[in-house]
Amino acid sequence: MSGMASDHNNSSQEEYIPHYLQEEDPFASKLSREADIIAGIYLTIIGILSTLGNGYVIFMSSKRKKKLRPAEIMTVNLAVCDLGISVVGKPFSIISFFSHRWVFGWIGCRWYGWAGFFFGCGSLITMTAVSLDRYLKICHLSYGTWLKRHHAFICLAIIWAYATFWATVPFAGVGSYAPEPFGTSCTLDWWLAQASVAGQAFVLSILFFCLLFPTAVIVFSYVKIILKVKSSTKEVAHYDTRVQNSHILEMKLTKVAMLICAGFLIAWIPYAVVSVWSAFGRPDSVPIQFSVVPTLLAKSAAMYNPIIYQVIDCKFACCRPGGLKAKSSSKKSR
Repeated sequence: MSGMASDHNNSSQEEYIPHYLQEEDPFASKLSREADIIAGIYLTIIGILSTLGNGYVIFMSSKRKKKLRPAEIMTVNLAVCDLGISVVGKPFSIISFFSHRWVFGWIGCRWYGWAGFFFGCGSLITMTAVSLDRYLKICHLSYGTWLKRHHAFICLAIIWAYATFWATVPFAGVGSYAPEPFGTSCTLDWWLAQASVAGQAFVLSILFFCLLFPTAVIVFSYVKIILKVKSSTKEVAHYDTRVQNSHILEMKLTKVAMLICAGFLIAWIPYAVVSVWSAFGRPDSVPIQFSVVPTLLAKSAAMYNPIIYQVIDCKFACCRPGGLKAKSSSKKSR
């Protein structure tokens, strides 16, 4: 019986043909022209705001690059990843939505898929490193005494190598990049899981190392931080002003990191759920009109971070004695 079931499973995998091989033109839009125009306008607005916001963060950070703390260096790297998504990726999808089809062929599709996955993976791993830094800084105070700037740069090298490895693995024949079901964008070929055991192993590896494991580390770190903060708030009140100010600054950086991670995960989890369902659910069970919504939501993730930086910075400045005057004087002192 088990042999028959295995034969049936293998035959069903062999019979499955992904959507981009079923269509004569896999890059033709499956949406209405009006829907494509609306999506194009939406991505244009997101792209402009993201480029300006993250570009501003990088520019302001470059003016005080020698004074950046290790956690701030990581934040700048996150802005670089978000800017990369906006500059390298979004123009392809914007032009395609307005053209009512993907106009860059298979080479452009694979490049777009690689760039989106590379910068997206870089963003998530950067946030994972930031969450670990915050956890060690808040929960293990001795950690902060030996962490130096060169440690942050070593961490950046590891992050970029990690993202490069996983984004390039599909080009080694293990996986692939393919057009989305709606035709005007490209992504990882999640549908390989429907075709073979090797495809399932590829998709599961991507999900674990590039989503589940980093997310678990982030959640663990911030849960431990919240528990630690609740138990240590009264203790900090007995320290001198310098220690209290240092604690306030660390908590500010921690709030920024938490909000950034929350925004990223909120934007990407719906897309991940739809992708997993496409990979392991019943073939073609996700309606095309429904699949485009999580994709557009995920593309907005790069816009949130500069807004979070400014909101937290203004709130932090207004809560100090002197309000906005203190904020302006602190900027001059930087």
